[in-house]
Amino acid sequence: MLSSVTSYLASIDPILAAFYASLFTWILTASGAALVFFFRGMNRTLLDGALGFTGGVMVAASFWSLLAPGIEMSPGEGFVKVFPAVIGFASGALFIFGLDKVLPHLHINFKYSEKEGLESTWHRTTLLVLAITLHNIPEGLAVGVLFGGIAADMPGASIGGAVALALGIGIQNFPEGLAVSMPLRRQGVSRFKCWWYGQLSAAVEPIAAVAGALAVTFFTPILPYALAFAAGAMIFVVIEEVVPETQLESNTDIATLGFVLGFIVMMTLDVGLG
Repeated sequence: MLSSVTSYLASIDPILAAFYASLFTWILTASGAALVFFFRGMNRTLLDGALGFTGGVMVAASFWSLLAPGIEMSPGEGFVKVFPAVIGFASGALFIFGLDKVLPHLHINFKYSEKEGLESTWHRTTLLVLAITLHNIPEGLAVGVLFGGIAADMPGASIGGAVALALGIGIQNFPEGLAVSMPLRRQGVSRFKCWWYGQLSAAVEPIAAVAGALAVTFFTPILPYALAFAAGAMIFVVIEEVVPETQLESNTDIATLGFVLGFIVMMTLDVGLG
């Protein structure tokens, strides 16, 4: 099944492949959010473990799927070879840092008074969705950049690696959708609205994926920078948002084990398929 999907994506336009792959990650987010129709709540320990898993996938993807290929395809030797990765990684982290300071948002299980970004009177529900949306931008961008590298026929960019990244991000998007819908349900929001907002948080991924693929297709020399940019953005999200959310209760060990499992899963997918 997986080999058939990989073969199909390899046979079509890489921009379209990036769109399809990011649609898959969006669908899994919607599927996770849909659990709100069947359950009344979510155990906090399970949520922290799931968020830890998400962080592990993102960190592993940042290295195995983005930084390592980016460095491999960079010209030169020694410090010259790593220069694009340094610039791209720092730029990606600073990009999300800037969005974090500007975009009004509220992290899961934080009080309304702890909202971040510019001052806003937006509803708590909107702020929660925006927090996860901010989280999903680098994920969609990462998928698009890898497929764009395939279109540019760059060494180190493989269809297997791109599929592995999309699969890993999709897997961790499932609990992510649930992490949006369940807290909203506890606030008394209707089940349909909980699902709607949960899936909406990942709607940005296909947009970011297509934008990333188009960018590196038309400006091939930026690919090593773009890969590192996506990695820097994802690492910033993990350290600034995902990890702190797992430390609010007494489930740090569960969250850490979830992180380790997520890292192993993503590393295995990337090496096995890439």
